[in-house]
Amino acid sequence: MSVMRAPDMPGLALLRYRAADYQVLRPGRFVICAVSGAEIPLGELAYWSEARQEAYRSAPEATRALATS
Repeated sequence: MSVMRAPDMPGLALLRYRAADYQVLRPGRFVICAVSGAEIPLGELAYWSEARQEAYRSAPEATRALATS
């Protein structure tokens, strides 16, 4: 399940996900998990897909998202 949020949501960061890191395009406090819709504080962001340009809150959510490719 992919969850879309308003791009002007207060505190929402805009990132470009790369293979080993990410680039901050718009500063913010969090990103949104593509599977659960939960807010992920940037300091806790550890899982994402460069190909899909999506963030995931945890390894199980990342695995679930990538299994539906």
